[in-house]
Amino acid sequence: MTMAHYDISMPATEEQVRKLRVNDTVTLQTTLFGIRDATQIHMFDRGRKTKFDLNGHAVIHTAPNVRKVTPSPEFPAGYQPVCIGTTTSDRMERFTRPLMEQYGVRFIIGKGGMREGSLAAFKELGGAYLAIIGGTAALETTWIEQIEDVDLDDLNPESLWRFKIRNFGPLLVGMDSHGDSLYDTVKEHAAAQRSKVLAQLGVGQTS
Repeated sequence: MTMAHYDISMPATEEQVRKLRVNDTVTLQTTLFGIRDATQIHMFDRGRKTKFDLNGHAVIHTAPNVRKVTPSPEFPAGYQPVCIGTTTSDRMERFTRPLMEQYGVRFIIGKGGMREGSLAAFKELGGAYLAIIGGTAALETTWIEQIEDVDLDDLNPESLWRFKIRNFGPLLVGMDSHGDSLYDTVKEHAAAQRSKVLAQLGVGQTS
């Protein structure tokens, strides 16, 4: 399979997202929003609104380690990034569709992939899941130039963060807008290998 690499300046259009296929790689530029469990619980279960325009943007599943500092041109939000790592996405599955329908989010970045509901939302609304390899938080932090702004800050560190980014990636397209999921492919391959090994051992399968 031929893979392509895309450099995308945010916000992205639906056309840009629909060009992407599983196993392509993407580097993002300009802006990225940090979001996590509590952020989304307050936005979608408790009806809180954000001042940010997320239309066409990417969100990353994170709750960063930050240092509170005096606001300045270098630190306009009053926070200095210390370590901005990525967390597992699966438990935030139910928020993918409302993020896309209500706020126009195009990309979700995280670890471990998401499920059928997210894949259906990506296909219907034009979105993609971009994967980061686990354990690369130190490198990931170097791709973030500045914390530009913050909202819902009473939830800190699960606030809604606006990061200024430069060359954020490469990220792997794990789920695309065409109904394909790298995670499903891996599961199917693993199941086939398991059956093959059990057959070679002469062991009957129970599931």
